Amino acid sequence: MKYDDRKVAGTLLFFGSVQFLLLLVIAEALYPGYSVSKNYISNLGVGPTSFIFNSSVFLLGVLAVASAYFVQRTFGFKLFSVLLTLTGIGAMGVGLFPEDAGEIIFIASLITYVFGGLSAIVSYKLLKSPLSYFSVLLGALSFVALVLFISGIYLGLGVGGMQRVVAYPVLLWAVGFGGFLIGYSSK
Repeated sequence: MKYDDRKVAGTLLFFGSVQFLLLLVIAEALYPGYSVSKNYISNLGVGPTSFIFNSSVFLLGVLAVASAYFVQRTFGFKLFSVLLTLTGIGAMGVGLFPEDAGEIIFIASLITYVFGGLSAIVSYKLLKSPLSYFSVLLGALSFVALVLFISGIYLGLGVGGMQRVVAYPVLLWAVGFGGFLIGYSSK
């Protein structure tokens, strides 16, 4: 069966996001003493779950970049394709440079969060309502949470909980956007 570029883009983004979310939960469960409230997400990239986390987030990045290529071929929306590519490059950086590699993890994470949020917001031009509204909302939620996170305001969620409020909206958007592309109909 031959798939068009739009379905390929959606499949790559959907699979990349879903596999990361599932392996993230598995890594959290396998890491002794890990707390989603007290630990950073990137703590999973060092220690007993390092292979699971680092390979999963790297794969997420690779698939996001590949998806951006096929989105560009389908829609010709260069701004969105660049934003999604930068998001993927950031995620690959998180996988390549775990937190024990120094400040580069902060830079890679920030690239992922900023450009992921922007990707969600800008994707509204490609989506139909109400999904277009949800994509803007999820991107904006991620940005607000990022500002609070950087400011040290965790709203009682702990550092890890607040970091998840930054990351999860973009991941959920990516699953939804990927599904939209897979099932897209111009009718």
